Amino acid sequence: MKALSVKEVLNAVQGELFNGDENGVILNVSTDSRNISEGDLFIPLRGDKFDGHNFIDTVFEKGAVCVLSEIDLDFEKPYIKVEDTKKALADLAEYYRGLFDIFVVAVTGSVGKTTTKDIIYSVLRQKFKTLKTEGNFNNEIGVPLTIFRIDETTEALVLEMGMNHFNEIHRLSKIGRPDIAVITNVGYSHIENLGSREGILKAKCEIFDFLKEGGLKVLNGDDDMISTLRKKESNTCFYGTDKFINTFYADGIVENGFEGVSCYIHKGDKCFFANIKTPGKHTVLNALCAAAVGDCLGIDFCDIKTGIENFEMSKMRMDIVQTDKFVVINDVYNANPASMRAGLDVLANYDKRKVCVLGDMFELGDFAPKLHFELGEYACSKNIDVIVCIGKLSENIYKGALSEAEKKSENKKNIYYFKTQDDFFTMIDSILKENDAILIKASRGMRFEKTVEKVMR
Repeated sequence: MKALSVKEVLNAVQGELFNGDENGVILNVSTDSRNISEGDLFIPLRGDKFDGHNFIDTVFEKGAVCVLSEIDLDFEKPYIKVEDTKKALADLAEYYRGLFDIFVVAVTGSVGKTTTKDIIYSVLRQKFKTLKTEGNFNNEIGVPLTIFRIDETTEALVLEMGMNHFNEIHRLSKIGRPDIAVITNVGYSHIENLGSREGILKAKCEIFDFLKEGGLKVLNGDDDMISTLRKKESNTCFYGTDKFINTFYADGIVENGFEGVSCYIHKGDKCFFANIKTPGKHTVLNALCAAAVGDCLGIDFCDIKTGIENFEMSKMRMDIVQTDKFVVINDVYNANPASMRAGLDVLANYDKRKVCVLGDMFELGDFAPKLHFELGEYACSKNIDVIVCIGKLSENIYKGALSEAEKKSENKKNIYYFKTQDDFFTMIDSILKENDAILIKASRGMRFEKTVEKVMR
């Protein structure tokens, strides 16, 4: 982080300084009292189960220079009083972003935004000193903290932007001020809060609200909802598998099982062949998006190819591990109907006995029973050998799989339902067999890393 003066912070957050020197120097910004270092500004946040204000006393002992606070503090240490520390965090990040002339690529979407972010980062770093969103830092706290990682050497930043409600992406776009805005797709994630896929599209399009003048919109032309933007938005670059309607398109797609997927990527009369290490046809779309972004920023096709072929996935996202007994596809970071189907598509390509362990998908509202049921039907239709369903909502996956098996007159003995992971563990040794390929996937709140650990023990 580039050093800031207390005065700069004071002006950015429109606060009132107590007991401090405006010439004091801030070396870093932190919202976690446990990780305070010498020279930090501590911004205490409030949540449903915590209040960072309770830890203000401890941060000065660790070397904090100043703190923000929503309340009056009865001590002699420097603090800046503000009405809302979360808003102040955003305001300070917006100010800090404005200090740098760098390329910012903002990525949102219902599915695949993290993988797309990772591939874009890998492409951009072939030419630029690049930062990216790490872990789950894609919300109204994580995006500002990512912004504060920019320093004088940074040339490009890839920002992932997530949301649950309207106006969240709007606020994140205001902080990030992107040069390029990416929407990967529009699925059913968060439909409980947004009402419909049309509502989800509207929320995703908030990423354009603070796109720089003349900035580029890179959009998935294969997505039915995003395709409705073709005649509505200017400065667009569509990518997909249809060469007649997309600027960047792919053909010659070959799934190589455990080894990944390969394809030819085209733009006009230019083309290159790419071996993508992550399996699944859906990964081709992520690579196409990265190619479009890289091309826009002047990266040649040779370096784009290198970036695509050498990108590394974030943890717990299609993380394929060969153990002594199994091939485990650890994709437990999150789940929604589209990503579940993509995971099942990858599993279906294995030349082994195929097992899926599926859990609840959250934030689907009234659509949840139907979407879980349809997922069960889909799993059975992909000829998965063993289907394990865990969780309250996942009883619908179980029912859907049974229904599809009945239509196909198939044996239902290898379709299981358990209320909890612990219930599954009581039968795990009788269900799994050596050399199985096992997909483990559920929404983050299900904490299915517990099942991953059990399987890989």
